[in-house]
Amino acid sequence: MVSWRSLDLQTRRRVGQVGFFLLFLLAPLCNLFRFDLTDTRLWVLGMPWSLGIDALIHHEVSPAQAAWSLVWRGLMPIVLVVTVFLTVAWRYGRLYCGWLCPHFSVVELLNDLLHKAIGKFSLWDNHRTSKTDRAGHEMKPDARWWPVFLVACVSLGFAWAITLLSYLLPPWRLWSHLWHGALTPAEARFLVIGTAVFSTEFLLARHLFCRFGCAVGFFQSLMWMANPKGMVVAFQRERARECRTCNPPTGSACDNTCPMRLHPRNIKRMMFSCVQCGQCLSQCAQSQDRQLRTPVLTWAVGVDAVRETLRQKKAAQRPHGED
Repeated sequence: MVSWRSLDLQTRRRVGQVGFFLLFLLAPLCNLFRFDLTDTRLWVLGMPWSLGIDALIHHEVSPAQAAWSLVWRGLMPIVLVVTVFLTVAWRYGRLYCGWLCPHFSVVELLNDLLHKAIGKFSLWDNHRTSKTDRAGHEMKPDARWWPVFLVACVSLGFAWAITLLSYLLPPWRLWSHLWHGALTPAEARFLVIGTAVFSTEFLLARHLFCRFGCAVGFFQSLMWMANPKGMVVAFQRERARECRTCNPPTGSACDNTCPMRLHPRNIKRMMFSCVQCGQCLSQCAQSQDRQLRTPVLTWAVGVDAVRETLRQKKAAQRPHGED
């Protein structure tokens, strides 16, 4: 039996992404979490979640009991979730984005499909980014992947629209309406507009949204930047010359693989939107292994992260070419 520890970094990350993506799709269907607009009721873990306001209106509880219920069942869960979320971000950065976020999973999938079609991760990239397979062979773009990419954008846009709507309306009723072609005008408008908006975002602006438009990612980045001990990608600068022979003829493997279009060997403040996906580390290890060398990129956290940040700042202040 394969153990969790025996899996490589990217396989473990993919397992987390697939699991959370399925949770995102199935949560409203199983009443794990959704807010039903038809009866203004919140569902959590299969049960209606009441704040005690209705009981107060019907004089079933005292104002003091209603206030305590509001704090205990409304405020405390929010504080707990936010505290845990920001604590993880403080130490590990945008770990949620790179390891769980359904949107980022879609970004990576569409990146891969578009790269197979035109050799770019985004329509806005100025130059092609070459990639190699595990054997070190350069992967050539193939225009036959274009229809697959476009269909994926529209299909995922529709999946996003109907899933979000199912968080607000009874999901089984919504799917029944869709199956029988009996959508209400409001449902149809939401699905059409939502599919158009999400499809356009997936097609044109998925990277821009992750880097500049996502509030969840932005606050994770702020927390991480405020912590000098937060996990960073450490670069053994004394071995920088080895990067010249990394992944020929396509250039540095770490730069070519980053889904956020960052340069992983940069200093921390230049890595503000890093999602800690570890793809740069995996590609570095793979490239260096082919040359019988150890990776020059690793993760550093705690005191090691502070040392790495100081070392990178000092190296960045040296005159060019002084390595």
